[in-house]
Amino acid sequence: MIEAVWIAFAFGLGLLFKQVGLPPLIGYLGAGFALSALGERVGVGPEDSYVLNHIAHLGVLLLLFTVGLKLKLKNLARPEVIGGSLLHFGLSTALFLPAFMFFLDMPVKQAVLLAMALSFSSTVLAAKVLESKRELRAFHGRVAIGVLIMQDLIALVAISIASGQTPSGWALMVLILPLCRPLLFKLLDLSGREELMVLLGLLLALVVGGAGFEALGLSSELGALAFGAMLANHKRAGELSQSLWSLKEVFLVGFFLQIGLGGLPDQHAILFALALTLLLPLKTALFFFLFTGFKLRARSAFLSSLTLTNYSEFGLIMASLVLPEWLIPLALTVAFSFVISAPLNRIVHSIYEYIAPLLTRFERDIRHPDEQPITLGDAQILIMGLGRTGRAAYDNLSEKGYRVIGLDSDPVAVEGSLASGRQALFADAEDPVFWQNLDMPNIHSVILAMNDAEAKTITVHNLRGRGFDGLIVSHAMYEDIARRIIQAGADHTYLTMSEAGTGLAEHVARSIQERSALLTEQAKRA
Repeated sequence: MIEAVWIAFAFGLGLLFKQVGLPPLIGYLGAGFALSALGERVGVGPEDSYVLNHIAHLGVLLLLFTVGLKLKLKNLARPEVIGGSLLHFGLSTALFLPAFMFFLDMPVKQAVLLAMALSFSSTVLAAKVLESKRELRAFHGRVAIGVLIMQDLIALVAISIASGQTPSGWALMVLILPLCRPLLFKLLDLSGREELMVLLGLLLALVVGGAGFEALGLSSELGALAFGAMLANHKRAGELSQSLWSLKEVFLVGFFLQIGLGGLPDQHAILFALALTLLLPLKTALFFFLFTGFKLRARSAFLSSLTLTNYSEFGLIMASLVLPEWLIPLALTVAFSFVISAPLNRIVHSIYEYIAPLLTRFERDIRHPDEQPITLGDAQILIMGLGRTGRAAYDNLSEKGYRVIGLDSDPVAVEGSLASGRQALFADAEDPVFWQNLDMPNIHSVILAMNDAEAKTITVHNLRGRGFDGLIVSHAMYEDIARRIIQAGADHTYLTMSEAGTGLAEHVARSIQERSALLTEQAKRA
């Protein structure tokens, strides 16, 4: 069973890399190269790569569909997204082109295609990194995803032109897709919360979006993304994304495996990949200066730039169609960039804190689109995070007469709370500059209602570090996380599920007492 070999190698190397503090996906890449090296000795043949490529393609479609579920199209229509992506594409291609023509003695057409392939960043890796840190909806996450979507659109156009593929006349039908949104909303409402929801997601991502767009001569990746985006405004889009999470993760293992299974590199391919990997800091710098040029603060610009510091799987797709002789060197280049980018993105906040004094010099002295508040006015209680927990805490305390204010790094969550009459502001709790400039004269209590455990710990450190001696209360899903938050300086940390069980038990006990009292009263009357 070839599937057993795939799973064993992926699990073994994924676990090994996780134990040394690296993302498991690097282990999956290594497993692909190991399987390619061992070949027939472990029962892996050429026909197996075809099957794995299909599984990998399904994983990419599901990933793009779930990215679309969290996408608000209005976030694409921003100067830093459109301008940043187009300028970076043009400048990056222009810088690579003469180098390839001079050093590699390539024909102009091949050099242009190779330069274009290396100008893109990886949607798969960036989306996984942002999702794992729960930063897809943070400002810098939205900017990065917006740029990636623009890059994907450019890449899809470039692949279609380079491969000679032209859309059919029926492709204009995609213009009527927005009219189908009420039908999609109704289908999601009717599907419930069990297996029908999963099947609906698979139907839209793989069949209607994927195969449907391919039948029209368009990209299946674009189709999956488009159908996800059409459901993004539905109140249950988050549930649909969560229901597809396990399937998406398993299929994406196949994506990383098949990169390695593309073949073993020779010496020239290794030197090419190493040289391109050494150029990654230039990619970061170019993105950073473009973003600050479009008025972003240094922190948002740096976080977005480092998320985009890698090479793209779309380069491999382009190579497979029009540059087959460059497929293995590009696969190794993409793999090396993943090895560098993934660990750096895990500690990106710590890196920024270390070099912030240098980076902030490049901020423009104007109002930034990601500006954060400098005062909380007369508010008494601060709630960090405006998800379901944060909103419930806000409403309860507000009803009791307290002056409450909420902060969140998701502009959509802030807008939703403002529309509901809450006092809410955009702010990133993990930004040290925010805490340095913040004036909170009347705040005596802080509730941490964010999802991310690291963000809670950083917030507690920042609050205590600036001399705040008031009450800090948090919730947590697990005991080890609760201990970390307490050790950072919080006063109380409540285990969410335990508290829910306790609250449920109290309701039952109260109902039993009330029922007993009622029966006793009825007995006395009788």
